[in-house]
Amino acid sequence: MTEQQDLPATVNTRISPRGGLDILSRDEVARLADASTGGLRELLRRCALAVLTTDSDSDDPRAASLRYPDFDIEVQQQDRGIKIELKAAPASAFVDGEIIRGIAENLFAVVRDIAYNAIEVSGSNKFDLGTGPGMTSAVFEILRNARVMRSYQNPSLVVCWGGHSIGRDEYLYTKKVGYQLGLRGLDICTGCGPGAMKGPMKGATIAHAKQRQSRPRYIGITEPGIIAAESPNPIVNHLVIMPDIEKRLEAFVRLGHGIIVFPGGVGTAEEILYLLGVLLHPANAELPFPLIFTGPAESAAYFEQIDQFLRLTLGEAATSRYRIIVDDAAEVAKVMREGIRKVREHRLKEQDAFFFNWSLHLPEEFQRPFPPTHAAMAGLKLHREQPPHLLAADLRRAFSGIVAGNVKEEGMREIERHGPYIIDGDKEIMRALDGLLKAFVAQRRMKISGSYKPCYQVANG
Repeated sequence: MTEQQDLPATVNTRISPRGGLDILSRDEVARLADASTGGLRELLRRCALAVLTTDSDSDDPRAASLRYPDFDIEVQQQDRGIKIELKAAPASAFVDGEIIRGIAENLFAVVRDIAYNAIEVSGSNKFDLGTGPGMTSAVFEILRNARVMRSYQNPSLVVCWGGHSIGRDEYLYTKKVGYQLGLRGLDICTGCGPGAMKGPMKGATIAHAKQRQSRPRYIGITEPGIIAAESPNPIVNHLVIMPDIEKRLEAFVRLGHGIIVFPGGVGTAEEILYLLGVLLHPANAELPFPLIFTGPAESAAYFEQIDQFLRLTLGEAATSRYRIIVDDAAEVAKVMREGIRKVREHRLKEQDAFFFNWSLHLPEEFQRPFPPTHAAMAGLKLHREQPPHLLAADLRRAFSGIVAGNVKEEGMREIERHGPYIIDGDKEIMRALDGLLKAFVAQRRMKISGSYKPCYQVANG
């Protein structure tokens, strides 16, 4: 172990993989080694460092690199498989010189997914990424390669969305809901970070232990642009890194059997608009998909404002697709379990898989990657003279751009070079959007710590 002046303690070591990367062909080993030394090196380094700084209290994607400037990772080829060499790795990831097992597993998930996405998805002609079916096939194969789908298991996976920057009462409530879900044998999937992404998993662990559930799933789904700002929490036992935010969102709705939304900021609003936009498409009108908004009593006003915004922008039809339950964790779990029962009946009737929601229709507007440039943000069609699901798609992109400007390194650089994004549209929608964003700022939902400087400007707000 070595220490540098004014820098935290670090470790140099080599580790062997477990699960998923322990049995590889020579060709696969060679490709992984090439990935760690070629054009993917910096991406791999950044994502690996995020895993090694699990439970970080910073949402600045550049903080870990500044704190550990000498950190490096390399995949080394051996006849028996691979070894990963870590240089100047955070000592907090080790106990008595041994890497913590959960961190090691997530570290190898990083190597697995980044290499697979680069080589098999974007680097091959296997998938037609210009079409909806091609993008869905890519999502399916990434999830299958990560071994998170169980063909033999009844529907039980609840996706929990919510902010990484939430109040203490809100965090404790997410634990209560997770506990009630766990008592009913339901598994948890989140964005893998802190706050509302960690709380449900933490609550469920106690309930799963009480119920002697031997193989609980705590799935964390992230993407390279956000993992450095939202390091995986230590409870995640299945980490998946999707290539971009759109495929991450599709993974959530294809894999999950129901979704619970806790209080959050712009990222949570993006997720809500994504799902409601998809569910409002006529092809999904009869598809059961339980969706619950919930929080403690202190969050009642937050959900009232979200509800008003959705009614104004997407219309009353959107409200029929979700239910708001305040300060009643047991009721949330009961309603979700009943909703998942209906999902199971529908899948059996339609002969659809339990492990992947093939029946859900995703318009390409929700699948195509959105680069949050200033020109793209200014060109969004934020008016009601279009079908609600298309307005939802562009509103989702607006929030996605703000997320990028807040916590993604590329988006932050874009703001530093060109100033804040300009968001324009119908005056009524802009006033509602401006009011919602100002509330997020006032409630400190944009940033974990420090003052927040908006990366956007709402016209007509």
